[in-house]
Amino acid sequence: MSQLQKKGFINASLTALYIVAVGIFMYYGSLIKIGRANMFIVPIAMLLLFVFSAALTGFLIFGQPAQMYVDGKKKEAISLITYTLISFSAITLVALILLILFTR
Repeated sequence: MSQLQKKGFINASLTALYIVAVGIFMYYGSLIKIGRANMFIVPIAMLLLFVFSAALTGFLIFGQPAQMYVDGKKKEAISLITYTLISFSAITLVALILLILFTR
């Protein structure tokens, strides 16, 4: 496994880990009733979480490749984003298969 493949897998894994953490927070937050649902702050907090999530996952997936591309390492940047997206696709596929298996 090359260094770029490792970086791609790490970036995809960190993104998936963040998504799992947010999912767990949302699941258990709804069970223990964090905040009152009829407050105006709830949609604001959800939008803030959405924007933060978009920024963080964008940084994790596109940050290093964008920096490499700007530094003139175009071929390596394309390879890294490709490895990252392939790894993230594989993680997503495994999650969907587990979802299908555990909901039968």
